[in-house]
Amino acid sequence: MNILKAARLILLALIPFLSSFASADVAIPALTARVTDETATLTAEQRASLEQTLQNFEAKNGSQISVLIVPTTQPESIEQYSMRVVEQWKLGRVRVDDGALLIVAKNDRALRIEVGYGLEGALNDAISSRIINEVIVPRFKQDDFYGGLTAGVSSMMNVINGEPLPAPDRRAGGASGTARDYLPVLFVLTLVAGGVLRSVLGRLVGSVVTGGAVAVVAWLLSGTVLIAIIAGAIALAFTLLGSGLGAFVGGRTIGGAGGGSSRTTFRGGGGGFGGGGASGRW
Repeated sequence: MNILKAARLILLALIPFLSSFASADVAIPALTARVTDETATLTAEQRASLEQTLQNFEAKNGSQISVLIVPTTQPESIEQYSMRVVEQWKLGRVRVDDGALLIVAKNDRALRIEVGYGLEGALNDAISSRIINEVIVPRFKQDDFYGGLTAGVSSMMNVINGEPLPAPDRRAGGASGTARDYLPVLFVLTLVAGGVLRSVLGRLVGSVVTGGAVAVVAWLLSGTVLIAIIAGAIALAFTLLGSGLGAFVGGRTIGGAGGGSSRTTFRGGGGGFGGGGASGRW
């Protein structure tokens, strides 16, 4: 009787731990068009218009830009999910790596611009952040999703074509050196360094070293000890408990299998991504 009672108590204690594995990652939709809307946010006419704009740009420039709207990326962050998407879709030309993804998680009120290696010079993290915060987010706040997407895509195309963005409006910007400005850099560092160090040094030691490295970088960027401590702790926990770079390597394998002849309308050209870009909320 005591054994059964002990087993029952152990099982009850394990339920919260086991439940964390119960929620599967959000599936990645097949790439069949340049605009994929899983939320029915866009009308058929709006989707077709945006699709035509992106098609014309690719025909003229060669770069591939896609738009993806999903209800949520939970339990993953939008950065994690976005990397899985681009690793599977492989936007951009092979060895040119000139692909970009504008992804919106509507229920999470989050969005991100994911940039291929070949576009990181023009569509860098700072420019991507400006497009999100100055062009897209103000329209999203007014529930003008089509307007935000078209304006955002237009800005992305202009930058890729070498046209600078207008000077930022300092009156509306507020403080620009906040901690959130460093999140993309710290996330990429955690993702890449954490995956490498964990595979070389082991899960525990690699996680500790990653946390220390991220804390140092956060301190150098922000000059604030508190931000450094928080960033290091988050990086340690993410590397220790997360799936690390292996999940994205797995995504690359899936992408190879999914790039077959079934996607006859539109498919990626084999481009690579390294986590460049920016995220935002509205």
